[in-house]
Amino acid sequence: MTTNATGGAQPTGQTDGPDEQGSTPPGAAGQDAAAATATTKTPGTGDATDAKSTTTDTAKTTTGDTDKDPTDGKPATTDAAKATDDGGKDGATDAKAGSDGDGKKDGEGEPRDRWSAFAPAPDPVPGRPRRAARAVGRLLVHEWTLATLAALALAVGMTWPTLRYPLYTLPQDYWDPSLQAWQMAWSGHALRTEPAQLFHSNTFFPEQWSFAFSDMLLGYAPAGMIGTGSEAAVLRYNIMFVLAHALATLGAYALARQLGASRAGAAVAGVSYTYAPWLLAQAGHLHIVSNGGIPLALAMLARGHGWSLRYGYRPERRHEGWTYTGWLVAAWQLSLGFGIGLPFAYVLAGIVLVAATTWFLRRWVLRPVKRPFGTRLFVADLVGGLIFAGVGALLAIPYFKVAELHPNAARTLGDIGVYSPPALGFFTAPAESRVWGELHEAARATLPWHPEMTLLPGFVLYALAAGGLFFSVWKLRQRLLLLAGVLVTMVLAMGTRFFDGTFTYGLLFEHLPGWNGLRTPGRMMLWTTLLLGLLAAGAVSAFADRVGEIAAERAPYRPSPWLRVAAVVPVLLVLLEGLNVTPHPVVPEQPVAMRTVDGPMLVLPSSQNLDQPVMLWSTSTFPDLVNGGSGFTPTQLDDVRRVTLAFPDQTSVDYLRTLGVRNVVLLRDQIVGTPWEVTVNAPVDQLGITREEVGDAVVFRL
Repeated sequence: MTTNATGGAQPTGQTDGPDEQGSTPPGAAGQDAAAATATTKTPGTGDATDAKSTTTDTAKTTTGDTDKDPTDGKPATTDAAKATDDGGKDGATDAKAGSDGDGKKDGEGEPRDRWSAFAPAPDPVPGRPRRAARAVGRLLVHEWTLATLAALALAVGMTWPTLRYPLYTLPQDYWDPSLQAWQMAWSGHALRTEPAQLFHSNTFFPEQWSFAFSDMLLGYAPAGMIGTGSEAAVLRYNIMFVLAHALATLGAYALARQLGASRAGAAVAGVSYTYAPWLLAQAGHLHIVSNGGIPLALAMLARGHGWSLRYGYRPERRHEGWTYTGWLVAAWQLSLGFGIGLPFAYVLAGIVLVAATTWFLRRWVLRPVKRPFGTRLFVADLVGGLIFAGVGALLAIPYFKVAELHPNAARTLGDIGVYSPPALGFFTAPAESRVWGELHEAARATLPWHPEMTLLPGFVLYALAAGGLFFSVWKLRQRLLLLAGVLVTMVLAMGTRFFDGTFTYGLLFEHLPGWNGLRTPGRMMLWTTLLLGLLAAGAVSAFADRVGEIAAERAPYRPSPWLRVAAVVPVLLVLLEGLNVTPHPVVPEQPVAMRTVDGPMLVLPSSQNLDQPVMLWSTSTFPDLVNGGSGFTPTQLDDVRRVTLAFPDQTSVDYLRTLGVRNVVLLRDQIVGTPWEVTVNAPVDQLGITREEVGDAVVFRL
């Protein structure tokens, strides 16, 4: 590069840049520099002054003065010998303007970048602790971390005071929750001590397969391995109750996001699915509240297949890892019980069938288009589907055994009719609703069995879903399909109330394997709520998109605070309708006799509701117990309750001995108004048994 010493101006026609310098032969670099020094003079200045100036500049450049730009008007010459001596130095030599030429190479023989000395200093490489801290920071502000934390916080708040006294209270009542607390404790105990006896529980002695008399909540067995005793069982139940709400919110949020909803829309789908008013009546049924695996599995499977409701099939987003995980979550959900798991299995099978048929037709028949699927994804679906089917088949075996041994456990359409709600139920809230409970008291009075017939998903959700039919990010065809799903599931939820169920629920009851074991059709409302939530998510997402468009027109880009608030209002309104006044009664204290008396034993009085806390009390040592509460009452337990009304007498004692019962525990605080209030102190010497006072209980040893 040559520069004019006169003010540093560049002669006309010359270009100051690396390309122009690269055209100079390496051998001529020193000659060109000397020629420029000899011929270029500043007006009014002698040769000596010019030489001094150029020599000074050369010295400065040689010492690596990187603060000066080579085109700042200062003279620049170079000494050929100096350039030769410094050819192996990186910083100083590269800073020389026009000294080395493009032909110079560094110690490794690569061309040197003569502008590297003027580049900004490289950023320092952070150490391992700083990199770890940055990774943790990114994780903490990630959408899914925030969504998980928000779901947990909402679960704690919306189910309060579940965790206020988690060792002593249970939500809604202490009957079914006591049974389910025992189920988790038993599954953990059996898998830890004697897995072969898992399905032959300590209750309903001497019945076999007694663990399958109800939905088993087997998926919570790992939690059941932690802690022992009734207090640990109550604590475990309350923790899982709260976590089940959090998982439901997160699962529905993930599904809506995967399908293409915005964050605000997905939040509406998540909270409406979890905190719909009708679910408040199910607070005592953990196997119904534990429904988060359904939307979560669907979200993972959709993610694994690169499919979105809004954007369609995107092969580049396929990921078999998500597919495997989705199938495993689906299998876990099924292990919690067939009450909601069986409809989920049929829905999943229908989705697989429709997706496979559609893909085949579009690939080979209708407008053939290459739609890659991939061998690995096919294998993931095959393996995952087999795992899901295998889990379902293994879990079904005990239920088939129970159906074979206990014909009275079979349901009939008449039984279904008892729990089938009328259309009024879709607009009636349960008594546990803080907003609508008292207002709907008169409507509930007209329902034959209101705990299973108050099916209001929320008036706000109805309104948002209706708006989603006209204003949505979903296509019109998709909205109509979602609406059809809402109507079909509502009809199924009505059971035999819709034209006697002849062409609706009755068809499924008669022809789908296992469907005749479902007692309460109203729980199909779970699918209605999910589909309504997706319709609502489409409307809220469209509104959020519009807010973004309005914000983009502003300078600077910043949405109005009022628009931000408007995007959050639907979520808050849905949560408002989900507020509850669910009672949290104190669990009856475990009698001392339940910790000290051996089995097989019978606890009196015995009934469906009284036996469920007894099952909970048995978690200290899991003695064989004649008592039990479930979805049906075995004939033998009916006989025991009938015969022992006169206990202690010879007939009842002999009958219990034939069953193998060794001890009978009579609870004094529960015998008021029963035959045992009189017979508890009757003489027993002639019966060949003994009586002993243990705390507040009387123990008869047979």
